[in-house]
Amino acid sequence: MEVEMTKATTEQRSTVVGVFNSRAEAERAVADLKRAGFKEDEISLVGKDDRGEGNKAGAGAATGAAIGAGAAALTSLGITFAIIPAIGPVLALGPLAAALLSAAGGAAAGGIIGALIGLGIPEHEAKYYEGELQAGRYLVTVKAGSRYDEAWAILHRMGAYNYETAAARTSGGACATGTAHSATAHAGATTAAGGQTMKLHEEQLHAHKQPVEAGEVRLRKEVTTEHKTLDVPVQREEVVIERRPASGQASAADIRPGEEVRIPVREEQVKVEKTPVVKEEVSVGKRTVQETEHVGGTVRKEEVRVEQQGDVDVRTKGTAKDADVRRDKGR
Repeated sequence: MEVEMTKATTEQRSTVVGVFNSRAEAERAVADLKRAGFKEDEISLVGKDDRGEGNKAGAGAATGAAIGAGAAALTSLGITFAIIPAIGPVLALGPLAAALLSAAGGAAAGGIIGALIGLGIPEHEAKYYEGELQAGRYLVTVKAGSRYDEAWAILHRMGAYNYETAAARTSGGACATGTAHSATAHAGATTAAGGQTMKLHEEQLHAHKQPVEAGEVRLRKEVTTEHKTLDVPVQREEVVIERRPASGQASAADIRPGEEVRIPVREEQVKVEKTPVVKEEVSVGKRTVQETEHVGGTVRKEEVRVEQQGDVDVRTKGTAKDADVRRDKGR
């Protein structure tokens, strides 16, 4: 569970301080703060000048502790190089750099402690941050006002810790500089002082689509044979013979053997012919249709199991679902 700042802390101060182990982390945090809408004149960064960039800036920069607050400023970057007693050469930007070089809170007057006190940081915390700076770490401060919690969330997400959360970084409450600090919450400290952070992970499903050849359609012609019949009306002639009684006289000459009468008889005959005709047309093409496929898979998920011994009250804060936190008592 991540450490949360109390409402009392937000009301008592407006300057957020975060400690980073590397300059790269500190610079990324400054970039995130700017993306979140914090102005450049609200953000400060200070760290030891281990790279000797102050020497590169000009001969007027750090030549020894006796120079005090002498500095050479790279105005294009807004970075100031200075000598701080008990720390040595440092680089700084923002309001903290201005405080370091001011007459009231400059290096000669009070060093980093005086500058931080001038920004509203309590003296005991300022001494702690000076120790972190001496150990080679980097400080990022934000004059956040009412956005205190938001600024701290950004710094914490980028890997920062502060006076209240330092106990979570070391065993026994000892800071990295070897100076012991109490893990007991003081006025305005966090509600989970001395707590540690555990990150829960889970696997998520992501679907990717790719075209594959599902099959092939071919169109070809085949010749088949079938028997068809047609009904065709036809005409034919037939002979009609009518016989009826006759009357009258006939002579012997009228009797002629072998007399015949020929009558041609006709009929219609059907001849079958075949001619090819276009019966229909078949077109083939492709089109895209939309449908939904249900896919699934087995994923793993981490859950928190809280084990309690004795009469201990545990209160869960945040957006975690009840199913994600399991409690076992009496273990």
